[in-house]
Amino acid sequence: MNKLRVLFMGTPDFALPSCEALYQRFDLVGVVTQPDRPKGRGGKLSAPPVKEFALAHGLPCWQPTILKDGSFQAVLDETKPDLIVVAAYGRILPEYILNYPKYGCINVHGSLLPKYRGAAPIQRAIIDGEKETGVTIMKMAKGMDTGDMILKVSTPINETDTAGTLFDRLAVLGAEALLEAIDQITNGTAVYIPQNDEMATYAPMIEKAEGAIDFNRPASDLFHLVMGMNPSPGAFIDFGDYRLKIHEASVSDRCNNRPGTVCRVSKDGIDVACGDGNSLRLKTVHKQGKNRTDAYSYACGAKLVVGEELR
Repeated sequence: MNKLRVLFMGTPDFALPSCEALYQRFDLVGVVTQPDRPKGRGGKLSAPPVKEFALAHGLPCWQPTILKDGSFQAVLDETKPDLIVVAAYGRILPEYILNYPKYGCINVHGSLLPKYRGAAPIQRAIIDGEKETGVTIMKMAKGMDTGDMILKVSTPINETDTAGTLFDRLAVLGAEALLEAIDQITNGTAVYIPQNDEMATYAPMIEKAEGAIDFNRPASDLFHLVMGMNPSPGAFIDFGDYRLKIHEASVSDRCNNRPGTVCRVSKDGIDVACGDGNSLRLKTVHKQGKNRTDAYSYACGAKLVVGEELR
């Protein structure tokens, strides 16, 4: 029996477990990923993780800059995939691609659809204070994450979860769910469940400016912001003439001081008053131009004192 011919489309680390699972189980005829991008201070071109996987395993790799002009048809005709799998590729597929494979195109999406359609479902779920999220395997349609659902797997969002830890967990869950969904598709047992558009929420791409900490907000909101922006692009305070990134934080004791005022400095961190009468404890910080450090060491170096305002 011939192995299923699968073409994979993905870009970041989140996509790697799915790509690896397909490589181990099926005839992975190639991968499609985003073009190399400048990275770091030097702006040197860097290959996406999925491209690095392809090169390491001798797989054909394509990095088209445009899909809607029909030029990708040549790749489809060359690879003849029975199924196309997409995981965090970063582009909407035109209809001629969606309609090509025998089994269509399916997507590994990092949320429990129809909640959090869009580019940043994992970060948004943490920032919004959700208690649960998961992965949905869906059949792709013309809209943004609007296709029929095939399989959903859930996982709790723990208090210690950052976007980074949740990315890693969902990437593995997604790969496991993907293989199960493909089995259902190919043996004819898959059930395609339409999404309820009235229940849909959206998760647009994260902008750096969203990481600005406003201490007039409740401490719990700011805690979720810090965790959801970790590791990138990071929550921050513009303090004096430099930016202070906050990598770790927690909700701390009551503090009736004006929001933004330092309530306590200890080896546990820096407690700052918030708009709801609680305080946010800054635990790990990164001063612009310096190394990442614990908040207490930063406070000592900056001579930060109780009563000072972080504004």
